[in-house]
Amino acid sequence: MGVCSKTQGRVDDMDGPLMVQEATLRDLDCILDVHSQARAAYYGDDGIPLDSIRNPAVEQEQRVGWTKAIQSSDKRVLCAVADDKVVGIAAMGPPLASGIDARVVGQLYQIHVVPGRWRSGVGSTLHASFVAYLAEASLRVGLLEVWERNVRAQGFYAKHGWKPDGRRRPGGPDNSEYIYLRLEAEIPPTFVGHTRGTRQRETSSSDE
Repeated sequence: MGVCSKTQGRVDDMDGPLMVQEATLRDLDCILDVHSQARAAYYGDDGIPLDSIRNPAVEQEQRVGWTKAIQSSDKRVLCAVADDKVVGIAAMGPPLASGIDARVVGQLYQIHVVPGRWRSGVGSTLHASFVAYLAEASLRVGLLEVWERNVRAQGFYAKHGWKPDGRRRPGGPDNSEYIYLRLEAEIPPTFVGHTRGTRQRETSSSDE
């Protein structure tokens, strides 16, 4: 793997099966590329200046953060790959905020998809991997933060059963906030999921 898609046109032309696999440090540059493309798209759609979200300081912070997440023993970073190119990423693990019971709650830190593959099933496939992660860890609640102006993302999560839990936090660009969403997970009596040792799982694209 390890080949990044640099243009949306090349991503649109992909027709191979979608694969989800756990990331390694070899995937780091691809992960950063997908993250950068996605953030530029949704912040840019709202008129946020790109130099405020894409600059050397931010890029270094992201590199450090993703590196730590990949190396962490209690977090999981996933890559969605089509035609040997990373088209989506996700990260999940225990709650980041204090006062939240990690025995019950798992947090979806991020899902990002390259803009050329929005509404092609990549996001839904990565979301299904998070739901599987909750079931595997016997966690009954999912938690995430979404930017208050990212209406597209809010609609995506609402479709998958997420609801606002009433909390917000500041810290977004242009004095904006992030909204906390909550998912009540349904855990089957017997769950058979992929383990940390399973590197690869083939999936097919859905409609999101």
